[in-house]
Amino acid sequence: MTTTPTPRPVPAPVLKELRAVDDAGRPAVSRTDDEGGAPLRCCLRRSAPGETIALVSYAPLRRWAARTGADPGAYDEQGPVFIHAEQCAGPAPDAGLPFTDAHRTLRRYSADGRILGGRLVETPDAFAPALTEAFTDPEVALVHVRAVEYGCFLYEVRRDDRSDPAPEGR
Repeated sequence: MTTTPTPRPVPAPVLKELRAVDDAGRPAVSRTDDEGGAPLRCCLRRSAPGETIALVSYAPLRRWAARTGADPGAYDEQGPVFIHAEQCAGPAPDAGLPFTDAHRTLRRYSADGRILGGRLVETPDAFAPALTEAFTDPEVALVHVRAVEYGCFLYEVRRDDRSDPAPEGR
């Protein structure tokens, strides 16, 4: 890895699509988050009480594979993610690695979309070294950070964002 690990939120154009119809083909349903605390994949922070959010189905590897020509085969999956129901400003600049307050799994993928392994990360200070370690393997193209309890996708880190063949705008 040639740069500091950069967490990638769900890209703005994809969010626009998910707010209409999610990756399972269902219309998004918004709701007021009375309690707050939902991990928002659009801005990589937790929701505040009273924000309007939606829980949608998202297929991150499928969308990445469609752009890159990879074929993840059976590794293609979709799952629930929270997003703001309306467009938001995205992540704060230099916010660092989000959602490190609990055990997470770093799932490694090759350029053809196959899982190359994973690692449990248990402490906030272990995230950056674990990502650096993942990218010491030249076969690793991207890493998904996922919740341990349910396996939900939180965000993606790519080998080198500067070489991304089709970067998504915010």
